Amino acid sequence: MNKLGIKSIIIKKFKPYSSNNRVEEKENILNRDFSTTTINQKWVTDITYIYTVKDKWCYLATVIDLYTKKVIGYAFSKTMDTELAIRAVENAYNAQNPQEELILHSDLGSQYTSAKFQEYILSKGNIKHSFSHKGCPYDNACIESFHGSLKKEEVNLATYHDFDTARLAIFEYIESWYNRKRLHSSIGYRLCNNLRI
Repeated sequence: MNKLGIKSIIIKKFKPYSSNNRVEEKENILNRDFSTTTINQKWVTDITYIYTVKDKWCYLATVIDLYTKKVIGYAFSKTMDTELAIRAVENAYNAQNPQEELILHSDLGSQYTSAKFQEYILSKGNIKHSFSHKGCPYDNACIESFHGSLKKEEVNLATYHDFDTARLAIFEYIESWYNRKRLHSSIGYRLCNNLRI
């Protein structure tokens, strides 16, 4: 990198306001076992922040299948609420149409621990919800890694005027680059779309 004059881009991360609400621990079924043998066994989900000039902070909820490392569902919104989390999982569910039982892993954010989200999960009948331990991002390392790649390869290199500009850029990043052309080291430097099931 020195010889080529290449430097990494480092941008200060968004720090959410700390909450005084006591977070109740829930079962961590995944327990950092990210191994799978086929699709629709283990999904991970999380929400990240994306800044726009006009609309300020916007929020991206994403779902990844741990077998292919493909983004199978996502939703973008001006509000970080339970509806956003549900829409991302619903998009993944509709796209994948899982028939067997699967594990969906998330953090302990209020969007995922809410009664409305739990009700949605129960309505599907074949999803077991797993939770990270409090303050432990390593429990959901795969989705954290995706959001890190998104920030380094797209978001931190651009200035988005508004919500719609950001939404289009994220759509293009996921659909044209990440899911179709980007090689993934965790699956042997293969394309997630070409991974044999």
